[in-house]
Amino acid sequence: MTKLNVGIDVSKNSLDVAYWNQNKAVFQGKFSNDAKAFQIIVREIKSKCKETNATSVRIVMEPTGGYEQHFAHFAHNQQQWEVCLPNPYYVKLWAKAMGIRAKTDRRDARTLAHYGAMQDPHLWKPLSPEVEQMEHLLSNLEAFKSILRQEKNRWHSAQNRVNPQKEAVKLHKQTIAFLEKQILQAQKAIKEHLNAHPHLKEQKKLLLTVPGVGEKNVLHFLVMMHRWRTLTDGEGEASALTAYLGLDPKPHESGTSIRKRAGISRQGNRPLRSRFYMSALGGIKGKNTPLSIFYKRLVGRNKPKKVALVAAARKILIWCWTVFRTNTPFDVTRFNLAQ
Repeated sequence: MTKLNVGIDVSKNSLDVAYWNQNKAVFQGKFSNDAKAFQIIVREIKSKCKETNATSVRIVMEPTGGYEQHFAHFAHNQQQWEVCLPNPYYVKLWAKAMGIRAKTDRRDARTLAHYGAMQDPHLWKPLSPEVEQMEHLLSNLEAFKSILRQEKNRWHSAQNRVNPQKEAVKLHKQTIAFLEKQILQAQKAIKEHLNAHPHLKEQKKLLLTVPGVGEKNVLHFLVMMHRWRTLTDGEGEASALTAYLGLDPKPHESGTSIRKRAGISRQGNRPLRSRFYMSALGGIKGKNTPLSIFYKRLVGRNKPKKVALVAAARKILIWCWTVFRTNTPFDVTRFNLAQ
């Protein structure tokens, strides 16, 4: 079965399209990033499929802050089309290794088409609408919290000025009050969304039974579980999940002379990885909990505390996936703490 690899460089207003054919990347054209142009792109790609005798299509795009989402969903709904959204960092390293130096929209589209043909990137699949909406609500909430922290720092700095301007300080306080109100509204919207989708609310309760998982992180973990289930059709293995998030071990050895301290790969979603780490940090403080027992056992085997803590974060991730996949509460008798 022949596959037509199509690379698309995405911007706010335009899509640059190229395809890989007979060991050569060919630029197809620049199109508007709107629904009307999507139909034109479909006709162009179908025409190229006939010319090349391709029976399926692989669309390769880089995530660009959401501008790729409309066409990604549109392409995913086309018959015999696959959609891939590879990590831009990996594409950049690959292009550098291939000796590609120029960077223009056209060049990037050709590079993505070439990358798709040579590297066979992982498929992308959209989340269910209610989970996508939950992710959007959580993103808004975290954005408001981040801005609030920054504004509070500016307010404290303004108060410590030798000659503060009263009106400027007042504006900071008003902004802080506004952001606090927005945070409350965002939290209310999340609660209402959960009430409107009881299955999400029930899944949240199940994840809260996992040691180390609390109210602060549980919904972020829930979205992560849905994303992994969508990507793997519910058949993803725990080891692959830890690698996907970047919590997998990364030894550094070569020959007989190079022995550097091992770490983790640090690939994937860094903020989410930090949440699992912080959950482990809080979870190991419990007395005789499964997580604290696991952590103390590693430390008792002379493992460095940081290594044991990362292992505990990895354990929380695996437990969450098992609870989510089986749709049953955490039960210590079902898990092997020695692993």
